[in-house]
Amino acid sequence: MTACIFDLDGVIVDTARYHFLAWQKLAKELGVELTRHHNERLKGVGRMESLNIILELGGLQRSDGEKESLATRKNAWFVEFIEAMKKEEIFGGATALFSELKANGVKVALASSSKNAQTVLKKLEIGSYFEAIVDGTMIERSKPDPEIFLKAATMLHASPKECIVVEDAEAGVEAAICAGMKCVGIGKKEQLNKANLVVDQIGQLNYQILNNL
Repeated sequence: MTACIFDLDGVIVDTARYHFLAWQKLAKELGVELTRHHNERLKGVGRMESLNIILELGGLQRSDGEKESLATRKNAWFVEFIEAMKKEEIFGGATALFSELKANGVKVALASSSKNAQTVLKKLEIGSYFEAIVDGTMIERSKPDPEIFLKAATMLHASPKECIVVEDAEAGVEAAICAGMKCVGIGKKEQLNKANLVVDQIGQLNYQILNNL
């Protein structure tokens, strides 16, 4: 392992719940019930893909212009939520892990499909830990396409086979595998069973565990 690439939402901080609340609010206005079970399909994918899933759940059709407007409204609600975030919301053990990796010569990157990743990093005051940051404004294809992780590896001058990805979404795990990288899943084994290792939270990881994968 020469590099470790982290997703943001659900891995470092629970912005995933803010996404869910914003999507749920939009879905309700559309007359669609969005459950936490349905929300698993939205994790790790882009904004328009998420909207398409919600429309599919409700058997709805919307024009491209209407979709753009709906996605913009959802994002405005999400931004309201994250603007009120406190740096204490970061998951326990995250910054200690970043520091330990860097102390052992491992490059650390962030790869998030969110277009609001920079705002979240500023709120958490953790931007300085990452030698490369790739967010949703820098990619053309969302996970499970491997583009985001391959871009992060390129920015770190690291070979994909020497990279480990830490992800909480099934689409993210698939993207890491497609990129030729090893992957640690954070969440439930039944959903992330393609990952090389699955743990409950980032605080359970350390340099030795990752380096032994």
